[in-house]
Amino acid sequence: MGKRKFIFRRLLQMVVTFLIILTGLFFVFRLTLPDPTAALVMEGLSAEAQAMVRARFGLDRPLWQQYFIYLGNFFQGEFGMSFHYRSAIAPIVWEKLLNTLVLMFPAIIVSYSIGPLLGVILSWRRGTRVEFSGIVGGLFLRSAPVFWTGMIFIMVFGIWLGILPTSGMRTLPYEAAHFWDKIFTFDFLWHLMLPAFTIAIYYVALPMLIMRNTMLEVMGEDFIELCQAKGLNERTIMYKHAARNALLPVVTQAAITVGLAVGGQVVVEVVFSWPGLGREIIQSVRTSDFPMAQACFMLMAGMVMGMNFLADLVYGYLDPRVVYQKGGK
Repeated sequence: MGKRKFIFRRLLQMVVTFLIILTGLFFVFRLTLPDPTAALVMEGLSAEAQAMVRARFGLDRPLWQQYFIYLGNFFQGEFGMSFHYRSAIAPIVWEKLLNTLVLMFPAIIVSYSIGPLLGVILSWRRGTRVEFSGIVGGLFLRSAPVFWTGMIFIMVFGIWLGILPTSGMRTLPYEAAHFWDKIFTFDFLWHLMLPAFTIAIYYVALPMLIMRNTMLEVMGEDFIELCQAKGLNERTIMYKHAARNALLPVVTQAAITVGLAVGGQVVVEVVFSWPGLGREIIQSVRTSDFPMAQACFMLMAGMVMGMNFLADLVYGYLDPRVVYQKGGK
């Protein structure tokens, strides 16, 4: 099929998949999490007051009615009311999302810019100490628990050297008129360095190792031998011809990583007290605030699907051999 039909088909699949995810989230949270009013009962709330609370949040209605209200709110761009914050979810969740994105995106950009370049170097220096050291270092960074890495950085740069802040987005107290006023400051950048660097070195190993393995496969292809027969410079062959084809698996992994970045690195956000979406997910599950948890997971699912769709389109640019056919590419 043509590219337009492929795009239409993929968009339709995304819509159907997202509706299935929305339905799954609704029933999973309502059937597995405790009653959110239980905490209020422990504080001495009467049965009549508890009934009023349940009616306020729509919990007194049958489950099927709650489901259709839930879908109606979603299609109107609303996420409902938070049980924990006692207010509309949308402003809260969007602020948490932005906090997560300003942490995750710089880290991912750094890791997926440096990682593939290092992977090319490792494949180029195959069989040398450079390759051995790179593979060992990459496996160590990837297998090291990210919370352990973060705690080491806090201990070294925050406690021993005392040059970087260890928690939060800004030095308290501070006043910010809006979100951009909060992040466009040197104080924010100072707080961003440790958690972003922790995430970057965790992610850099994966694109590096993927790129190295794929480059080794690509270097055995016929078109590489043709480039060598033409007398092209080895650096030109590696970066202009081999690396471009080897980037396809890295693009797929980058799309998945960016999609999952919406949920943030939960452990990093907890270790560095970063008020992001991942930390909010933990808080919402702990307090049985399933409208908030649903909203967070909705954003994660939508981002993952959107980034995978974008990766499919980028494939056609990176590799002209990609042909869009029925049922896929």
